[in-house]
Amino acid sequence: MADIDVKIAQWKLVEVGRVLLIRSGPFTGKLAAIVEIIDHKRVLVDGPSTEENKIVPRHALPLAHATLTPFVIPKLPRAAGTGPVKKLWEKNEIDGKWAKSTISQKTERAERRKNLTDFERFKVLRLRKQARYEVQKAHAKVRAAAPKS
Repeated sequence: MADIDVKIAQWKLVEVGRVLLIRSGPFTGKLAAIVEIIDHKRVLVDGPSTEENKIVPRHALPLAHATLTPFVIPKLPRAAGTGPVKKLWEKNEIDGKWAKSTISQKTERAERRKNLTDFERFKVLRLRKQARYEVQKAHAKVRAAAPKS
């Protein structure tokens, strides 16, 4: 028989302790943890963030309004109160991990770009032109140094 290498899929499971990003509703863009699974379409979430403006109160959330993240709070008991969730949230440094994630950085960059003034947009345009010019100059040097065939 041939040797077959079986890889396990990297699914993000809907599980108690899974951190999710809320995509729609009054808490759009905030993080919360799954505390209890209500049914196959809804979960009970609680977001005790360390930052005051990012706190999500405990409520039922349709899974269609959330994006699962790769972060999980291990050993979170089912239907845990806000206090234990907050302690485990801080212990696992969820806010710090989220700030370092690429998804967070991309949304932050897009938000910053969206709020630029006309002059700031002009400065970005000039910087991009300068970078493009330098890259083209470097490519021209490489092409000139390459042997002709």
